[in-house]
Amino acid sequence: MSKIAIVRVRGIINTRKEIESTMKMLHLHNKNYAVVVEDTPQNKGMISKVKDFVTFGPLDEETFKEMVSKRGEEYTGRLTDSKGKIEYKTKYVEVDGKKYKKFFRLSPPKKGYGAKGIKQSFVKGGALGNRGEKMSDLIKRMI
Repeated sequence: MSKIAIVRVRGIINTRKEIESTMKMLHLHNKNYAVVVEDTPQNKGMISKVKDFVTFGPLDEETFKEMVSKRGEEYTGRLTDSKGKIEYKTKYVEVDGKKYKKFFRLSPPKKGYGAKGIKQSFVKGGALGNRGEKMSDLIKRMI
């Protein structure tokens, strides 16, 4: 399956509760946090709900590996509960045998998000919404 990268562009001021809860489900806690999700109908629904606060697009494998190697934080939490009955497989992502947190803390992009800032869509020259194939370009500027 293909992967979609999502980067949170806007902060938490004046956001509705349902949008903030969707951001938490996507692990986008702060500005400039990024996550990589599978291209499923459920994830597309969540992306369409928060499209006015994030930018997203397909991510190629080379950029994903670079992002994991430079900005991936290793998961050091518990793998099972105290009795060993429940496994926590949803708290981490496994890449090449190592466990990483689901989110990446990126720095602001070099040369900014766009000429019109973070309140306009990408089509109009801003930063929000679907970037298409230019998503890898933005991620490389933020790493």
